[in-house]
Amino acid sequence: MAARSIARDHDEKRAQILAAAARVFATEGYDRSSMTRLADEVGISKANIYHYYPSKEALLYDILDSHLRSLRDMVLSLDLTGLTAEEQLRAVVRAIMLAYEGYDYKHRIQMNEMALLPDDQQRELRGLQRDLVRFLSDLLTRLAPDRLGGDPAKQRSATMAVFGMLNWYFTWARGAGPADREDYSAVVADMVLGGVKSV
Repeated sequence: MAARSIARDHDEKRAQILAAAARVFATEGYDRSSMTRLADEVGISKANIYHYYPSKEALLYDILDSHLRSLRDMVLSLDLTGLTAEEQLRAVVRAIMLAYEGYDYKHRIQMNEMALLPDDQQRELRGLQRDLVRFLSDLLTRLAPDRLGGDPAKQRSATMAVFGMLNWYFTWARGAGPADREDYSAVVADMVLGGVKSV
């Protein structure tokens, strides 16, 4: 018996389901959301949802995995050749802020719902986060080697302070566009560059 062929719009439909699930999980809460509610949001049958995802948990994991993997890959692949450490920081902060645009729902889920996944899936997702943290930590250490070099506690504090400024922007700037995000990334970079050497 021949294997069932994949519909031509399979990837498009999967992306629609992920986007709808992110909206519902973020606004109504993962625990209160049902597959029936997700099907209504997408405009397809619940059976069709199950064709793509066997469970709500699988949906949650795929939302977070695709979001974090895409962000990690984008940041780590930035071409920073020939830039000073200060210019590299500006480029990285700008890229992260622009990458967050349109992903506020996924970002909210990352902040609030990751702990609901099984431990093995959480470990994999936190590994993607650690790649980003390590990348930025190394950059900050190059900016202020005399202040941060050889002091892991300070490196972590400085790194998480930067991510704190970036990660929570969506809570007070809903609907911010690219220009707003670029302006904010410049503010963050200025604050970091002005303060990291006095840590």
